[in-house]
Amino acid sequence: MRATVIHAPHDIRVEEVPDPKVQVATDAVVRVLRACICGSDLWAYRGESARKPGQRIGHEFLGIVEEAGSEVRGLAKGDLVVAPFVWSDGTCDYCSEGLTTSCPQGGFWGSVGSDGGQGEAVRVPFAGGTLVKLPADAASDDHLLTALLALSDVMGTGHHAAIGAGVKRGSTVAVVGDGAVGLCGVLAAKRLGAERIIALGRHQARTDIAKLFGATDVVAERGEAAVDAVRSLTRGHGAHAVIEAVGTEQSMRTAVDITRDGGAIGYVGVPHGSGTGLDLGVMFDRNIALHGGVAPVRTYIPELLADILDGTIDPSPVFDLTVGIDGVPDGYRAMDERTALKVLVKP
Repeated sequence: MRATVIHAPHDIRVEEVPDPKVQVATDAVVRVLRACICGSDLWAYRGESARKPGQRIGHEFLGIVEEAGSEVRGLAKGDLVVAPFVWSDGTCDYCSEGLTTSCPQGGFWGSVGSDGGQGEAVRVPFAGGTLVKLPADAASDDHLLTALLALSDVMGTGHHAAIGAGVKRGSTVAVVGDGAVGLCGVLAAKRLGAERIIALGRHQARTDIAKLFGATDVVAERGEAAVDAVRSLTRGHGAHAVIEAVGTEQSMRTAVDITRDGGAIGYVGVPHGSGTGLDLGVMFDRNIALHGGVAPVRTYIPELLADILDGTIDPSPVFDLTVGIDGVPDGYRAMDERTALKVLVKP
């Protein structure tokens, strides 16, 4: 089969690799119908996170079960399924508590020795605990498939940030970051009943999606100017809930500075760079809470799935460029150059 591998910074290739097979009784093999490129994949692409030459890449996909091991429960050949970006056994204490990303037997697609999502097929460990079955008729609905693909990461991650920030009905929310996760954070905040949503972003195509998703205000400034703008929109107080979806020192500083005293920050931007942007003394004095981290999207998929199926939410607009599998390297270049927001892959 064909799959995407990374050899060095800015060196993404699509190559022939061995077909995946069921190796243990809890495995399944999924033929990929839709995959995508994540903003976090760009850190490897840019050389800011280490990868071994020839390592697979990609962690978001949905597809059809081609084979299921004898101990896989609740799934059968031919089922349409979506995979969260981390596999998990579904039975450990952490999985039972909803923190599937801490499963001792879990792992990330594209880690050494595993398949990546940007390929024609994937071996799924602990398939019964990892995969979520989708309605069979969704396979023939291209738009719905695209929306459902967002459940593999960005929609659940945006939701995790909104939950961490304490978004509730009537909240004023600010979202730092205009990537796909930040935009899904806007959508999640709207879904949870936020009254006012301030999106921080400078690219009109992205802020237009933010408005479509429920943003009431857009702040294009950065740094201190952004802080001043948000505070001017909130009578000088700042937002009750702030979603941080970038992961840099500057973005975290901005998040702290635009949070209302007594408010909370939900952070899901993968941290990178030399600093954190956190001043614990400031946060202590202003009673600002910090929640977040890697999102246990497997836990969130069932409730978010129901809202996608009934049309309450539609995250599909975050995908603004579609490529075949041979076009994946071009997709990485487009996202790196910010000419694409999020690239959809149709193997």
